[in-house]
Amino acid sequence: MPNGLIGSLLGMGNPLLDISAVVDPAFLAKYDLQPANQILAEEKHIPMYKELVKRGNVEYIAGGATQNSIRVAQWMLQVPGATAYMGCVGDDDFAATMTDTAEKDGVNVRYMVDKSTPTGTCAVCIVGGERSLVANLAAANNFKATHVTAPDNWALVEAARVFYSAGFFITVSPESIMAVAQHCAANDKTYCMNLSAPFIMQVPPFKKVLTDALPYVDFLFGNETEAATFAETEGWETREAGEIALRISRMPKANGSRPRTVVITQGKDATAVAVGGRVRFFPVIPVPAAKLVDTNGAGDAFVGGFLSQLVAGKAVDECVRAGNFAANTIIQRSGCTFPDKPDFEWS
Repeated sequence: MPNGLIGSLLGMGNPLLDISAVVDPAFLAKYDLQPANQILAEEKHIPMYKELVKRGNVEYIAGGATQNSIRVAQWMLQVPGATAYMGCVGDDDFAATMTDTAEKDGVNVRYMVDKSTPTGTCAVCIVGGERSLVANLAAANNFKATHVTAPDNWALVEAARVFYSAGFFITVSPESIMAVAQHCAANDKTYCMNLSAPFIMQVPPFKKVLTDALPYVDFLFGNETEAATFAETEGWETREAGEIALRISRMPKANGSRPRTVVITQGKDATAVAVGGRVRFFPVIPVPAAKLVDTNGAGDAFVGGFLSQLVAGKAVDECVRAGNFAANTIIQRSGCTFPDKPDFEWS
């Protein structure tokens, strides 16, 4: 087990309390939702949250894409305080629940508190093992870069070696992203980002933030749908994950001390990893259909497992192996949850 990792990994993102329930296709149709998709809530979606809460099978899980990944990385590392996380919450019971959960997991949370806005929530609508996510950011949408640059919090930035934000954070605080990304480039640290959802590439203001940040990104994650959308918005004809990963890895980079690594997961198909002009494919761990509970958090878990090895100085092969292990564990459980300790053999 690794030592000397206190404060090594810092995440910034949108903390949300997941409201998770199994629904039917009619429920998705009622709210104009697509399976295996992630969107931001519009006015038409707001009644859905109350409807979900009234269902008898609802679960509440501390979530948000970045927070999920940081919690999974902390679980993999089993070193209290190895990870830290920033995001904005309200001054309410949902925030207290998330704080308790994260601290019990060993994550050092530094939430910004907005007393005028409730904690954000995410509807997790599960149909046949696939999930449709609808995020109502609420307080999460009010995160400010001044929270990052406050002396006590910037000390966490100074101490960390690896940083991660899901693409969803692009919609909230581009200033925070750039402050940390530029710090990484100037200090030879590692900055990681996730494409997260097709709309990040499809909405011009969000795509511009991604484009501006990309030169500072050392590790970029995404799935095959997000990769194809990226290619489409770039005007590329290819939709093949490996080729897209390779092209993104070759895009301009601010810090030339290391090449960009692009990791594209493809569900049950092999994960494409492009770096240094080469693409490799890593098979996933097969899961029998009878053991598949839900895919909520699978991508977040893969990233968390990957990051746990990255901060420990492991090679990409080991990072992917840990990512596959974490994702395999999470999809056999409800939501982004995990056992007390990982049954993972460190190399």
